[in-house]
Amino acid sequence: MTNAETISKLNNALSTLIKAYEELQEDNNNLKTRINELEDEVLELEGAKEDLEKNVDEFKNHTQEDKSNISSMLGKIESILNRKISDNSNTSSSSSNASEKVEEKKENVLVLESEPATNSSSTNQPLNVLKKDDTKEDESSNGSSSNKIDLNRMASLLNGFNH
Repeated sequence: MTNAETISKLNNALSTLIKAYEELQEDNNNLKTRINELEDEVLELEGAKEDLEKNVDEFKNHTQEDKSNISSMLGKIESILNRKISDNSNTSSSSSNASEKVEEKKENVLVLESEPATNSSSTNQPLNVLKKDDTKEDESSNGSSSNKIDLNRMASLLNGFNH
């Protein structure tokens, strides 16, 4: 082998090495670019993750607020219902007091007589009723509220049903 052949083979080998080096350099640059892209994506994902974590925290806070608001509303509703139940109890007790007053007034009513049945049917005839003390009752009913029962009016209505 001559010097010229050796130089030619070395030149070819050097060209091949340079070519391989350039290809490796290009691959390396492509990989560096890809690494930078991936790092950017990682940063974007980390930012998105932080946003999601903030949203989750806000959601948890809103959920807690909603729970406390709902509990507060339920408490108010329960207190209103309890108040209405106690009002109804008071109304029931005042109704029972009114019933007691009606019973007392009934005791003040005299049964005068039962009208005889005009035919042989077995229908019960209403009784004629009269209060013991009409004048006292008239005076007290004039001063009483509209919620009290007017026994004179009831008696006249009952008498009207008899005729």
